[in-house]
Amino acid sequence: MSSTTTTLTPAPAGSAGPVPAKAPGAGEGRIGPRANLRHIGALARRNLLQIKKDPESMFDVLLMPVIFILLFVYVFGGSIGASLGGSRQDYLNYLVPGLLAMMGMNISMAVGTGVNDDFRKGVMDRFRTMPIARSSVLIAKIVVELGRLMVATAILLAMGFLLGMELKGSVLGLLGAVALAGVFGAAIMWIFILLGLAMPTAQAVQGTAMIVLMPLQFGSSIFAPTQTMPGWLQTFTDYNPLSNLADAVRGLMMGGPVAGSVWATLAWATGITVVMAPLAVAKFRKKT
Repeated sequence: MSSTTTTLTPAPAGSAGPVPAKAPGAGEGRIGPRANLRHIGALARRNLLQIKKDPESMFDVLLMPVIFILLFVYVFGGSIGASLGGSRQDYLNYLVPGLLAMMGMNISMAVGTGVNDDFRKGVMDRFRTMPIARSSVLIAKIVVELGRLMVATAILLAMGFLLGMELKGSVLGLLGAVALAGVFGAAIMWIFILLGLAMPTAQAVQGTAMIVLMPLQFGSSIFAPTQTMPGWLQTFTDYNPLSNLADAVRGLMMGGPVAGSVWATLAWATGITVVMAPLAVAKFRKKT
């Protein structure tokens, strides 16, 4: 069975980047994997060009890791470090892996607001008239957000080492921790994409996201050990996927048992993707 093929043509002057051009008979049949990859690449380039034209959109990536690590280390580090049986330095070693787990959640919120904004501007309506897989538009968004996440991760780790963080595990463990955080972050992005498609405005996306993010982040082991929390909150943290991710990243970077937390995190990431990705693509097709 033959597959539909498409080509990329230069974008008109003033547009963000190359777009897939409709070939004769396009839109009738299945788009092959190679064509789909080309479309994802072209759409990802379009999203990167948007960032180049609007560098202020990178402020959250550049400043969030710095603000969080300085705020928690120097405001709460002394007291929480003492509760850990050590000093502010011990809390730094505890905090940075937790923040690495948290970055994916915070950065992912931008993909929801970005999708919502593109629909408001009519950009997504244009994409839906083209002979491209609907999923490629959303996957391209995730690819670029993963790139932003890696930039934030690099800044966070650089700040941690600058402040005196000690890597007690191996370099391979560190790379594994970054990869695991990226996998979970990509899964979470499907939730925010669906939220961006369902909410009427970008402000509504941000407000709803914060209502979800705050309990998940602070009701976890990201910022402090859970042993001193009330029993009902400890039960919540046991089932909180962010706690599993933070514990897995902490074990990979600082040493300790990680198998259970890693498998739990991968199970959460797989489940979220399997459920949310089809829902997001279906909503993208039907959104008016």
